[in-house]
Amino acid sequence: MTDQAAQDRALLQLARALREAGYRFVTPTPLTHSRVNARPANRRAADLAGVFGWSRPFTRERLPDPLFALMETAGVLRERDGDWQSAVRLSSLGEELLLHSAYPTEAADAVFFGPDTYRFANALRDYLRRRQAPLRRAVDIGCGSGAGALLIARQHPRAQVLAVDINPAALRLTRINAALAGLDNVEARHSDLLGSAEGVFDLIVANPPYLVDPGERTYRHGGGPLGAGLSLAIVEAAGERLAPGGTLLLYTGVAMRANADPFLACVRERLEGRGLDWRYREMDPDVFGEELLLEPYTGCDRIAAVVLEVTRPVG
Repeated sequence: MTDQAAQDRALLQLARALREAGYRFVTPTPLTHSRVNARPANRRAADLAGVFGWSRPFTRERLPDPLFALMETAGVLRERDGDWQSAVRLSSLGEELLLHSAYPTEAADAVFFGPDTYRFANALRDYLRRRQAPLRRAVDIGCGSGAGALLIARQHPRAQVLAVDINPAALRLTRINAALAGLDNVEARHSDLLGSAEGVFDLIVANPPYLVDPGERTYRHGGGPLGAGLSLAIVEAAGERLAPGGTLLLYTGVAMRANADPFLACVRERLEGRGLDWRYREMDPDVFGEELLLEPYTGCDRIAAVVLEVTRPVG
């Protein structure tokens, strides 16, 4: 067994042990996370949620020996000023637990999970409840922790579900998260958009980064005009790869300017005349308000979370 395989197995065992211990954690925004952790009483972790959810430093005696040993084997122990800290977090999504990067997510290859994941999951659940046609092939573009792929695979166990990303760390955690969920119909694959995913799909989903990040971190930077570049590229790529009756479900964020939606205008321009049906709605009118203090957004009114559904008609 390679070192990487041994680490992956230990990480999976650690996640299973936490699940059996009744661990649950809902991950907030980075701003809320920093404010809660700044309270004097939260300087060190006092429980499992403090260690594996809030990413707080902890003392050796805080964890049972088996959990500490699994962290050590998995390579997720970090020393910090005489204490220890976990390099991963685990978050609850319904009945699932998903591994992702510890707070703060500063690394270029960080695997993000947060309130956007919950909004994306709610939009996806709503779509899956409404869908009547069978689902044979699906793909989650920019899968991150694999949250979207896992939701689809759980509800459609006979479907082939691809989880694609350009970040090897995301693909690794997606594979472990699928094993933790007991799902064998998820395949994590390296792909830039749909470049390595052949054929057409009954469902294409995406929750891409949509902010302007000075460091251009993969999980956060959307590129293009006000962070919309990647979302628009997904609309372009997915429109050509939908099977008859197939749908693209895109959850993203839009920087509104002068009380207008520039992303909607770009979507309308790209979809017009292509024979596709589509619907568009704001899911949350105001997210990541702190970004408006930064230079790229000084001319913006707000950042809204939106959902776009694009469907290729049958026949």
